[in-house]
Amino acid sequence: MKKKVFFRSILGFPIGLAIGYLITIITSLIWANGYYSPCASELSAVMGSEINAVLLQAFLCGILGMGFAASSIIWEMEDWALVKQTGLYLLIVSVIMMPIAYVTYWMEHSLKGALSYFGIFALIFAVVWVAQYVRAKHNVNKMNKTLYRQRDSENE
Repeated sequence: MKKKVFFRSILGFPIGLAIGYLITIITSLIWANGYYSPCASELSAVMGSEINAVLLQAFLCGILGMGFAASSIIWEMEDWALVKQTGLYLLIVSVIMMPIAYVTYWMEHSLKGALSYFGIFALIFAVVWVAQYVRAKHNVNKMNKTLYRQRDSENE
């Protein structure tokens, strides 16, 4: 299992980097009035230059990808209840996401900013979780129907 976590982490870094870059493109299209905005201006100010800010943000996006990828092993713990898997996964990714979001100025640096960012994060988490659950349930039902048909045809 340690090997799996390690390899998922390694794969998660470039995926996190790519997703972070894609998010900067999307947010630039929405809010930057025709310009590319690679990071929050506050982060550029704190880091002393835009390139330093982008380097830090890219590195942290990779770390975020590593965390999400490595902790995905939780979903393979077949002897764990779904509530336990969900709670632990949400806890781990929140502990990784919230400090990174704070450092990169993806959230307002206030209690209200942190709570609203976490609320949005939790909402997105819930939507993705429900979609995955519905998809998995559909696949299980489909497999069961196939098994029932095979069993019925063997009994005839």
